[in-house]
Amino acid sequence: MEAFKGTQLLEFIDKFENNEDCYRYLLEHKWGKGYSCFKCGHTTCIKGKKWYYKRCQKCNYNESATANSLFHKLKFPILKAFHILFKYSTKKKGMSSYEIASEFGINQKTAWAYHQRIQVAMKSTEKHILKGEVDVDEFVVGGPEKGKQGRSDSSKNKIILAVEILPNGKMGQAYAQCIEDYSEKSIRPFMESRIDKNSVIKTDGFSTYKAMKKDFKKLRQYKSDMGKNFPEIHVLIMNFKSWLRGIHHKCEYPYMQRYIDEFFYRFNRRSNRNSIFNNLFERFMNSKPLMISGLRELND
Repeated sequence: MEAFKGTQLLEFIDKFENNEDCYRYLLEHKWGKGYSCFKCGHTTCIKGKKWYYKRCQKCNYNESATANSLFHKLKFPILKAFHILFKYSTKKKGMSSYEIASEFGINQKTAWAYHQRIQVAMKSTEKHILKGEVDVDEFVVGGPEKGKQGRSDSSKNKIILAVEILPNGKMGQAYAQCIEDYSEKSIRPFMESRIDKNSVIKTDGFSTYKAMKKDFKKLRQYKSDMGKNFPEIHVLIMNFKSWLRGIHHKCEYPYMQRYIDEFFYRFNRRSNRNSIFNNLFERFMNSKPLMISGLRELND
């Protein structure tokens, strides 16, 4: 079955009209190129307990097309899961769990749980390393604290951000990550995993970056001047904060990285929206099931 591409709702509805259409798509993706038992690796199967199940002839493991993926043990029909995934992925700014619950007729807590699965699927694969000219800065979510300027030991979410600046002045790929503090111990792992060491890295004059110049030979430091010397990265910071306030209203620390991952998943695919549903679908199929029962619900 050909992978779905596009952002048109009517085309999506035409392809996925019922649960059977969704299960066929799942079956083709999972076993279209041949069966392999999840338990023992055997390659011969027979019919399972339902038409979208397969049973291993060797160990008798009965496996659903949704098993061992983020579609595992849904609390609503697979058709709704597909349509939520499509709507969530193709809307430029996404949806809150309250919007999902209202539009698709499901409980808000159930919508929040599925929303968490989507965000897990949006986590970066870390395959793309930032190259060329890369701007780096940190920011906090929650706004400045009264009487404090610059970096502080705030209890607010601290985040480090890196973005490619292309020769035409536009932004390329970008990544961000929560950090515990502004020490080299917190910042260095992000720099080493996300940025090519041959890149021309631009930061402000913060001492932590000075300590990393021996490893990042082309790291250059400039006076920030209230962000005027780093206009692109500060626009991106402003866009992230506006998105978080506008769509999700607020987010607490344990889940902040998931919201960061969602924002930058969209940002890094802003020119490839036609393939975004199928990319997210494949990530759902290639990820382990997420059990989130017992986690406290957040307002979003």
